Amino acid sequence: MNVLNETRPAMPAASHGPARRRRWLRRLRWPALVLALLFLALWVNWWLLVGRWLESTDNAYIQGDIATLAPRIEGHVAAILAVDHQRVAAGDPLIELDQGLWRARLAEAEATLAEAVAGMATLRQQLAQQRAQIDNAEAQLEQARAEQIRALAEARRAGTLVGAGWTSRQANERAVADQRKADSAVAAALAQLSVTRQQLDVLEAMQVQQQARRDQAAAAAERARIDLGNTIIRAPFDGIVGNRAAQLGQFVRTGQQLIAVAPPPERQWVTANFKETQLPRFRPGQPVRLAVDAIPGLALRARVESLAPATGALFSLLPPENATGNFTKVVQRVPVRLVLDPAEAAQLALLRPGLSVTAEVDTRADPSATRGLWSAAAARLGAWRAVP
Repeated sequence: MNVLNETRPAMPAASHGPARRRRWLRRLRWPALVLALLFLALWVNWWLLVGRWLESTDNAYIQGDIATLAPRIEGHVAAILAVDHQRVAAGDPLIELDQGLWRARLAEAEATLAEAVAGMATLRQQLAQQRAQIDNAEAQLEQARAEQIRALAEARRAGTLVGAGWTSRQANERAVADQRKADSAVAAALAQLSVTRQQLDVLEAMQVQQQARRDQAAAAAERARIDLGNTIIRAPFDGIVGNRAAQLGQFVRTGQQLIAVAPPPERQWVTANFKETQLPRFRPGQPVRLAVDAIPGLALRARVESLAPATGALFSLLPPENATGNFTKVVQRVPVRLVLDPAEAAQLALLRPGLSVTAEVDTRADPSATRGLWSAAAARLGAWRAVP
């Protein structure tokens, strides 16, 4: 009787917690499944409209034309006019070499040039004098020929008169002698004229030779002037100085690397090495989004400019030779040049050549179309509504 009247022991309060959670989980599983399916549908729609047209790679780097400067002449470093990381303009002096020796060489070359110029002036005066002597010789020749004509006529008259007995034989012999003297004078005048003309040819040849010496001296002076100008190493373009190896008082030789100038951010670009399987839809002008590894959160805009004429492997020091030995196919990469958007000047100032970036190229026919998840869903709904 007591057994029948005994009450069943009460359940502990803690046992109601798991049961309550299970009931809530059973109630939430269908909404959660619906939300998961909805998110999956949104993601598939985004992938079909946007995602499958995006090609990305993390094998991309910022690049720029870095000029490593070296002296064209040898000498001691007299002054260092720029420090590392200093921004310089094109033509700014960076390093100055000792100019004493090169100034002396320039003065010597200029003195040689002045001597050559004076020699040219002397030859011009000699040529003018020689032409005057030729004129004089020609006048003397004309005078001798006139005397020759007169002596010949006198000799003929004397011969006629002596035959008729009108003059003495002595006068006739004197007239013949005068004729012979006139002939000799003409021959002498002709010889003198020939000598003066030959001397003119010699002087003209000397003038050509002296002109060549003058040109050689002028070239030597110009070279000395260039060498003197080369004592100052200047920036070839606007940029940032770095990797300075020159030291004050150091003796440097031709071709020795002293300092480098990196381009400013606005003259940099990105080289992205895409796989060959990613390239079929690449076209110049396609928009690109860049993420810089060194600056988290920085997103830059760019565009495709050109594709390399060959894969990167063929430009390496030892190109692969696939016709020998065992063959293992490896997906090749092709460098793609990406041009940064100059409108983002404030963000470009943070870039440096060599930084790693992640590049994402939009290969859609209409790159200006929306790219977000919700915007893609809205575009799909708009397309459905437009269908009659």
